[in-house]
Amino acid sequence: MFIVILGSVLALMHLYLWLRLVRDTTRAGRLRWVLTGVLLALAAVLVAALMLPRVVGPAEAGWFAWPGYLWFGLAAYLFLALLVLEPVRLILRRRARRETRCEAADLTRRLFLARAGAAVAGVTSVAVVGYGTVRAVGPPDVLQVPVRLRGLDPALRGFRIAVVSDIHLGPLAGRAHTERLVSMINEADADLVAIVGDVVDGTVDQLGSAAAPFKDLVSREGTFFVTGNHEYFVDDTMSWLRELERLGVQPLRNENTPIRRGGAVLNVAGVNDLAGRRYDDGPDFDRALAGVHPDGPTVLLAHQPVQVEQAAARGVDLQLSGHTHGGQMWPFHYLVRAEQPSLAGLSTVDGTQLYVTRGAGFWGPPVRVGAPPDITVLTLEREP
Repeated sequence: MFIVILGSVLALMHLYLWLRLVRDTTRAGRLRWVLTGVLLALAAVLVAALMLPRVVGPAEAGWFAWPGYLWFGLAAYLFLALLVLEPVRLILRRRARRETRCEAADLTRRLFLARAGAAVAGVTSVAVVGYGTVRAVGPPDVLQVPVRLRGLDPALRGFRIAVVSDIHLGPLAGRAHTERLVSMINEADADLVAIVGDVVDGTVDQLGSAAAPFKDLVSREGTFFVTGNHEYFVDDTMSWLRELERLGVQPLRNENTPIRRGGAVLNVAGVNDLAGRRYDDGPDFDRALAGVHPDGPTVLLAHQPVQVEQAAARGVDLQLSGHTHGGQMWPFHYLVRAEQPSLAGLSTVDGTQLYVTRGAGFWGPPVRVGAPPDITVLTLEREP
């Protein structure tokens, strides 16, 4: 169903781009056919980027994934820019018809208006996508966020949790991406590292080398991981869980572990992603929170922010999530916000604090507009 919907949207989007960028800007003839062929070729590369990495593998897919996904981002912003210009186009065309009686002159004027609109949309879209690409593939921001927790023992004041999510290793992000993230996290000098899902878009055989630098992560209390929806898109989720554990990253699969500082306790729990339900591996909050120490606050790792509703019903103090990418590309933020209680940052839902990282990678177009990537360092303080 997802493929059918996405395919329909892409087909309609490319049809609209053909109407405005090809048909309206050219006379019938060779140039129109050439531009039509170029647009069809770009659409084919995009389809290849979406479908073929699973077949040929991420390493072999890079040569067509980069142009395909860049075109995806550019096509999206061309579509939006042309839609914004649509009322202006209609007004100017009506005025031109009233003022021009000669058919040849009317055609020339319509071509000029169409080409001017296409040029404005093109320049704007290239500028936006260029900026967004530099932001997406560059180093993530390191955010310092204080969080006040009720019941936090004074011995745990200043406890630092590095939160990272949505790394999306695959055809566009490989070992160098992981190495940079590991270096930045280690520089943050965290007590605990929380990886809240969507690390990979491929199998262990395909991306094991790209994930290998995780073994170099350093923290006083360890590195913990929960599955995201993309971990269930690979052929064998368990293989990745075993591989991450081999690299020193501890999966929390509907379970919890206490972090102790003297007599103080911080409960760290994790639940599987909602996508796991299809494979009888979904979230189980009761199991994840069973046996947590009543005298210490509970921090829950859960990939999707929407899972906070069940966390709040069970008295969780703080949930750490990702998944949204902060919307990744404005104005698509609004579509994501319709499904999730928060896009990014710290908020409170029914008494439970929710922190959502924008993620350290990207999915689809290597473009981030209005949603820069981040690694967040949360510093725990006692609520007055």
